[in-house]
Amino acid sequence: MSMDERKVITTIKKVLPAVVSITISKHLEDLERELSSGPYPFLSGRPPKAKHKRRLSIPNLLVDSKGMVNVGGGSGFIVGRDGLILTNKHVVGDPSARYTVITDDDRKHIARVVSRDPINDVAILEIGGHNLPTVALGDATKLELGETVIAIGNALGLFKNTVSTGIISGLSRSITAESDGAARTQELRGLIQTDAAINPGNSGGPLVDLAGRAIGVNAAVAFEAESIGFAIPINAARRDLADIKKYGRIRRPYLGVRYITLDENLKAKRHLPVGYGALVTPESAHDRGVVPKSPAGRGGIREGDIILECNGEKIRIDHPIQDILENLNVNDKLRLLVLRGRRRFTTTIALAERK
Repeated sequence: MSMDERKVITTIKKVLPAVVSITISKHLEDLERELSSGPYPFLSGRPPKAKHKRRLSIPNLLVDSKGMVNVGGGSGFIVGRDGLILTNKHVVGDPSARYTVITDDDRKHIARVVSRDPINDVAILEIGGHNLPTVALGDATKLELGETVIAIGNALGLFKNTVSTGIISGLSRSITAESDGAARTQELRGLIQTDAAINPGNSGGPLVDLAGRAIGVNAAVAFEAESIGFAIPINAARRDLADIKKYGRIRRPYLGVRYITLDENLKAKRHLPVGYGALVTPESAHDRGVVPKSPAGRGGIREGDIILECNGEKIRIDHPIQDILENLNVNDKLRLLVLRGRRRFTTTIALAERK
């Protein structure tokens, strides 16, 4: 056995005790009501429509003594000896579900969702406890291409403590993620790309370096390609944990504009004066470009304005407003350079808390 192999094995043994499985359960009556209004992603085919008060038949699902049905699962890892656990927001995104954490010693704990990050695909759970094994947190800003990493999780919701190795294949990736075929999507930015195998059920597990430090939270896999997985950089989760300890919730800064980031193609297509910046515009006929009573609204931003710079940083496709806000806090001041027609002006806005 080579020295590199021994190092990988040592790291796995160090991390595994703190990796957990998460099962998602719903009450049978709640599930029946949901099925009566449309298809549910974990079932194949379209369920029959309810007629009057006739109960729906749900095949191949086991109902426990409390009337709960297991509808899915994911992974997580313990980061606080008192029972704080990191996972993905999409794993615990249903407020009506019950989440059970199964620790490495096969004990089951009913988990409480402490907070969900409104921007990143990160959530924090709590199971209670003391002197629990934990995974140390690393620093994703120091990663290098080609660095060896290890992904650990509950693959396919069936295979506990599945381990895969790979390398860092890319940094600062952006994707549009879709969970379990649901209609809702989310843009995820600044991701770590790896060729370590990340499978459904691995979501929420740790991506660790050879020192056993978590440098990411496994989040997504590209289904139309092989060996392309993505993880949320651990720095976002570290910031969330600091908010929880200080405020009891995750706090994220909020500007209150909907926008399209411009490039030269959009400049030509829309006959605009510049090929960079953020054009303030609604996403649909039901939206507004500027949210009423938001920091942007109070700061005088209007639909049709182009925000050229934030705190002196030029807004570009590869550096949108969201990236700048990620490094700011609630109540921080944001100085905007704005183009309105042919006039440029600056305005300073105090960021509010995203609700």
